[in-house]
Amino acid sequence: MSRIGRPHRPFYRISAVDSRVKRDGVVLESLGWYNPVAAKGEKDIELNIERIKHWLSVGAQPSDTVRDMLAKNNVLDQAAWKAQVAERADAAKKGAEKRAAIAAQPKKKEEAKG
Repeated sequence: MSRIGRPHRPFYRISAVDSRVKRDGVVLESLGWYNPVAAKGEKDIELNIERIKHWLSVGAQPSDTVRDMLAKNNVLDQAAWKAQVAERADAAKKGAEKRAAIAAQPKKKEEAKG
């Protein structure tokens, strides 16, 4: 996704890009757009589903945000998406517990060299 639009009014283009290119770099193909602040009655997302499926079939890896959008719009398997979301939540929870355990340990003072 590349952000365009004016300040405080985001608009995103969903694109196929090479992983070695910067975020707003050269686009291989535009696959749709997303408007997170669409007014009522306005369309908030447009996807070129045929081309998205093509890029996924040749090995493209969508970002987490795009993957969520594709799953909600029935482009990806809903069950697999829910499993991945649960897995990410578990990993985040384990990471937080690990950081809390490390923070709770008393710090050891280094012994003075004599």
